[in-house]
Amino acid sequence: METRLYRDRFDAGKRLAGLLGAYAHRQDVLVLALLRGGVPVAFEVAKALNAPLDVFLVRKLGVPGREELAMGALASGGICVLNEDVISTLRISDQVINRVREQEQRELIRRERLYRDDRPAPEVSGCVVMLIDDGLATGASMRSAAIALRQRGPDRLVIAVPVACPSACFDLRGEVDEIVCALTPEPFYGVGYWYENFSQTSDQEVYDLLDRAAREMHLTH
Repeated sequence: METRLYRDRFDAGKRLAGLLGAYAHRQDVLVLALLRGGVPVAFEVAKALNAPLDVFLVRKLGVPGREELAMGALASGGICVLNEDVISTLRISDQVINRVREQEQRELIRRERLYRDDRPAPEVSGCVVMLIDDGLATGASMRSAAIALRQRGPDRLVIAVPVACPSACFDLRGEVDEIVCALTPEPFYGVGYWYENFSQTSDQEVYDLLDRAAREMHLTH
């Protein structure tokens, strides 16, 4: 019987940071967390690497009436990634796509304001960007984030997660310069299975961790 690997997301972040030592104390590293569960993991990674922390928001564009099915995704900076296969198969019109996109764009802006206050979005051009989540199941959100970030010209793009479905870890290799999946168990069971505590991360926790990271980075730089 396999034991749960991580106590919680903070524990996972500390242990993941141990695999990322090559990126410590560099001026060009930026840690970006996927919401919301990726934030506690990324907080510990950013602290260990002495790097700034921010969030990268991805909103799924659900097919109207079948919202669980993604016809694309919208990411921070207004970048949209569409799933042409789904759109052509279901013959979804540009009008429908635009309506859903506008709706999700409003939600994305609202969340960015909520988490970031008036802090501007970080500049990623020329940086080593580390995209972090609490795990990869299908990898769909992470793929959208990686494609969107690529368009903003980072020097190097790295995905790092504490646990991943082996196929998701393998499939994402083509999207980034490096992928670090600390654990790829088989059978996978799901991300939450490998955590003793996998309770939801609240908006307030996200806000507090980002605020704390900004203050602590300010003190060390």
